[in-house]
Amino acid sequence: MPAHTLDRTPALALLLARGALLSPFKKAALSNHRPDADLPGTRLVLPGVRIDLARLAAYERVCGFPVGDDSLPITYPHVLGFPLAMRLMTDRRFPLPLLGLVHTSVEIIRWRSLAANGTYELSVYVEELTPHRRGTEAAVQTEVREGEELVWESRSTYLARHRRGEPVSGAPPAGEEREALPRVAEWRLGEDIGRRYAAASGDRNPIHLYALTARLFGFRRAIAHGMWTAARCLAAHGTPRSALVRTDFRAPVLLPGTVEYGTDGFGSFELRGGGRVHLRGEVRRV
Repeated sequence: MPAHTLDRTPALALLLARGALLSPFKKAALSNHRPDADLPGTRLVLPGVRIDLARLAAYERVCGFPVGDDSLPITYPHVLGFPLAMRLMTDRRFPLPLLGLVHTSVEIIRWRSLAANGTYELSVYVEELTPHRRGTEAAVQTEVREGEELVWESRSTYLARHRRGEPVSGAPPAGEEREALPRVAEWRLGEDIGRRYAAASGDRNPIHLYALTARLFGFRRAIAHGMWTAARCLAAHGTPRSALVRTDFRAPVLLPGTVEYGTDGFGSFELRGGGRVHLRGEVRRV
């Protein structure tokens, strides 16, 4: 895959505006979408990335990580790579509309700790599109290198819901209702969590900011960022130096609200509230 090297981090506000403008045209074309449609065939590379320590501290505070630690929280490289992912997902060749795109899962591998004062190279590419029983799912790969060494990587999936013109093989997943994990904590979430996380991460999607802007997209109230819920759980759970984390996002967290964090004390964790499972995840050593 050819690489395109950037000289600066893309501006997320401009990309959100571009994505909003292109979304109606992409949504109209989804009925003819094929899983083998063309994709942005470029890997975006951003070298020489250094950490803004003030922004990192704001992220640590809103997510519950220790502030001022020498190493980055396991989820923070996602924030660094997100503008590159957004540039690819707002490309005309990316067939899914940005508005309404749902983050369905993230898998992270941290091969070793990343120093907060380090210098890194980011690379992001769209790996594939796959049919989903509710539409089409895109997989986005993010990699972080220090020198030549791969130190962190992730694979995120994003779902565009639409009617498919052909059946998807395989039965839909069973409505599994396993026993809830032991409750460890109850968190009362203020209505400003989305705005605080947006300020720290740069992700100012309107569904996360205010009830009024969220209603424009079909939500009764603003919803928490999926990556905030994952980060908050991992801050409570803890992760080994070299770790694999898998999180499946199941239902949005409405703001304000109250949620319960549960864990089996080993590798599994979950977030519940109002009789719904918001996410399930696991952590293991690699």
